[in-house]
Amino acid sequence: MRFRQVHLDFHTGGEIPEVGSAFVPEEFQRTLLESAVDSITCFAVCHHGYCYYPSKVGVRHPTLAFDLLRAQMDAAHEVGIQVPIYLSVGGNELSWKGHPEWREIYPEGMTGWGGTGNPPLFHKLCLNTSYLDYFCKLLEEVLLRFPDADGLFFDIVFQGECVCPECQRGMLEQKLDPTRAADRQAYGTMVMERYYRRIDELRLRLAPNMPVFHNSCHVNPHYPQFVKFYTHWELESLPTGGWGYDHFPLTAAYARKTNLQFSGMTGKFHRSWGEFGGLKTPQALRYECAAMMANGAKCSIGDQCHPAGRLDDSTYAVIGKVYREVREKEPFCATAANRAEIALLLKDLHSPAAIGASRLLLEGHCLFDVLRPDMDYSAYPMAILPETVSLSDDEKARLMRFAEHGGKVLAVGDAISGLPLDFGADCLGECPMFPVYLLPAKRYRPDFLNTPLVCLAKCMMMKATAGHSLGELYFPYFNRTPEHFSGHQFTPNRLEPSGFTAGTALRNCAALALPLFSNYAEEGMVLLKDFAVRVVDHLLGEDRIVRSNLPSMARVTVTEDAENGRQVVHLLYANLLKRGDGLEVIDELLPLHDTEVSIHTGGRKIRCVRLQPQDHEIPFQQQAGRVDFRVEHFICHQMVALEWR
Repeated sequence: MRFRQVHLDFHTGGEIPEVGSAFVPEEFQRTLLESAVDSITCFAVCHHGYCYYPSKVGVRHPTLAFDLLRAQMDAAHEVGIQVPIYLSVGGNELSWKGHPEWREIYPEGMTGWGGTGNPPLFHKLCLNTSYLDYFCKLLEEVLLRFPDADGLFFDIVFQGECVCPECQRGMLEQKLDPTRAADRQAYGTMVMERYYRRIDELRLRLAPNMPVFHNSCHVNPHYPQFVKFYTHWELESLPTGGWGYDHFPLTAAYARKTNLQFSGMTGKFHRSWGEFGGLKTPQALRYECAAMMANGAKCSIGDQCHPAGRLDDSTYAVIGKVYREVREKEPFCATAANRAEIALLLKDLHSPAAIGASRLLLEGHCLFDVLRPDMDYSAYPMAILPETVSLSDDEKARLMRFAEHGGKVLAVGDAISGLPLDFGADCLGECPMFPVYLLPAKRYRPDFLNTPLVCLAKCMMMKATAGHSLGELYFPYFNRTPEHFSGHQFTPNRLEPSGFTAGTALRNCAALALPLFSNYAEEGMVLLKDFAVRVVDHLLGEDRIVRSNLPSMARVTVTEDAENGRQVVHLLYANLLKRGDGLEVIDELLPLHDTEVSIHTGGRKIRCVRLQPQDHEIPFQQQAGRVDFRVEHFICHQMVALEWR
């Protein structure tokens, strides 16, 4: 899998004239080579339903006079650049308009998707209709016509809660109720299973060695049964397109545990796809690609090619500036694997608990991977079970064995209920009072804090027994209702503690009564985050991989490259600004000075510490299994190689 990819969008309406008329192979080659691009995904079929080659199955774009895809592929291959092929699966406007029986119909009667505020929308097709037969014929034609393609990228690969006639008939045959959302979702999963199998059978018959990715509502542990149909991941995560800057590290933390290679996919756009005239700053793209490498990914930048077929000079000047730096850093990432001290156990990456846990750990500079509770996490020093994550009996037994062998466990909120672990407390169910107030124990709070903090979430009632208390809960005088209330927002706390604890720790297990992860995602109170990070830090103890004076907006990862005898510490920093309607942007990249770092080397005897790719040796100290060093200053991204060979 290449490190410096471009995803070249080309969704082009039929009314656009002279499509491809400005494409010049030599110019295409020169632009890509000067920009250090080594792979570019080009279009066979777009959302409008048009083909960009002479098709006997589909419809070639009406103003395209030649085989654009073949011309792009031949030009790129001639200079050593790979060309995967893009096909839109669930979005095909020509098919939607021409075949009403193929339309996906939601219970509300809506059939639109996409669009960015303008009235026109793309429309979704149902994969449970004969449209799938048509698409398979189209794919077969593409595979036979372009056997030299370097991969397949299928887009809009999902099935909504469709209630079209075919889906209603299928649900009734399966004894499912079309009026129940859970049944519609279950049937949608069956439809997707059939889709994956048909596409895979076709690919294995005609192009068994061709890499394949299905862009299906992002990578998520919720559907582990579909991983076998992928050869790699392409993690679509445009920070300015609605995903935000904390989305990619969370998805990458799961993707790297599936044993598949993966790339991160950002965009050159100010906001998101389809944005002509929008361009991100080089500083932003530099940070985004650095974050991909630091999290074990290759890099992919999304672009929207002008319908005339000419690559934009300004766009590729920016991409080139970033990708030439990526090319320098590749050797330190290519054979490295990320280290982590925490197994974050999740079944869904989209929940507030998952988002809050990831954000809290990133800001606390705790290194984590995301695993499903049924995966093997026995090698990690610590496992965290966030609120709302319920375990099966087998998964509970796995967690019990982990703890019995010395693994450290932190359970949060309602995840505590029913766990066969001794937290040194009695759990008495959900607290009837709202909100609750938390005063952390002294070791878990800053010196200035002596006032209970409000937590706007339902908590569990816990009484400490053998465990030591992590803090005290305070209750309000009463719950706020229309009949009795006090003040603008919520009832103040009583002066005396409630007698219930905010959490307990006993030996290697700890529990938090409050759902602090989802609360942090939704409310963002820094002092509650500080409490949770201090609990994690105390539980990890000497197993903590990174200790540093980095600010919370900085990010740090550590990789191990056994092949080259080194660990690589990635230090990242960008100051995010809010612009427009809350959009996070990166304008300037400011330096960080005098960054002090201590790394648990996992038993490695380090002989040399170097800043890379500068190849500049710096002083370090080594004692008690840790290496300490200081980086005088860096901007955006600094790799520090700890060499043992």
